[in-house]
Amino acid sequence: MTAYLERPPAPGLAAAVRTVWIQHTGDAPYVQRHLPTGGVEIHFPVGGRPRLLGPLTGPQIEVIPAHTTVVGVRFRPGAAPPLPAGLDELADQHVGLSELWGRAAERLAETVALAATPELGLAALQAHLVREFRRRGGLDPLVGEAVQVLMPWDPVGVDAVAAHLALSASQLRRRCLQAVGTSPKVLQRTLRFQGFLALAQSGAIASGRRGADGVAGLAVDAGYADQAHLSRECLRLTGVTPRQLLGGDLDRCACGHDHSASYAPFLATRGRSRVKLSG
Repeated sequence: MTAYLERPPAPGLAAAVRTVWIQHTGDAPYVQRHLPTGGVEIHFPVGGRPRLLGPLTGPQIEVIPAHTTVVGVRFRPGAAPPLPAGLDELADQHVGLSELWGRAAERLAETVALAATPELGLAALQAHLVREFRRRGGLDPLVGEAVQVLMPWDPVGVDAVAAHLALSASQLRRRCLQAVGTSPKVLQRTLRFQGFLALAQSGAIASGRRGADGVAGLAVDAGYADQAHLSRECLRLTGVTPRQLLGGDLDRCACGHDHSASYAPFLATRGRSRVKLSG
């Protein structure tokens, strides 16, 4: 049986990292469905070769071998670790981390593998990332603001977001492709779906707007026109229906894993006051 434990990142990574995790597979290989989150991930199989999962625009299926332990980090959109290329060049790719970080990735993989426990290996990985972010300097505040404005709770047009940031639509697109790996529109679509997942995983009760309840209400709360709109986007982004994705329960994720470390900071942006935009 696969065990999966998410947790909040180390305090020094809170601005850049959404969640970290440790995953153990059981006696059989595990089919992992990677979904678009708006950010990138790094995966360190203990004793194996670490990889970076670039920003996704659709699902990616990976078979994780039996008796494998993976420590991982999921970054926030626009807050990737230091990389030698723009993220648009890494979209929908699983790339060996040594191709991007060279010997540093190999040394870090060895440190994780030799750690007494996966928890200590994850701590070493996070400590390395804290040092790298400090060395590189702060994140791009303009891209960070764009991500916040594109969150699903108060849908706005991409042109209005560009105007809010004093950029042209083409400038915003270039900045997003470089720092996020996707266009603003694709990012907005991804964040909207992540908003729905966060609501479902947390067991949230629909607000009742437009008379909707249950999954239809959660869909509306996340910015979808209706449940059919959600279903179409779910198939596009995950390859399966909402019912299949959530384990047969449309009102709450039934996978058995605790995702609170991932959805809590996402939901914390809900209802947060910000500049009112038109469009």
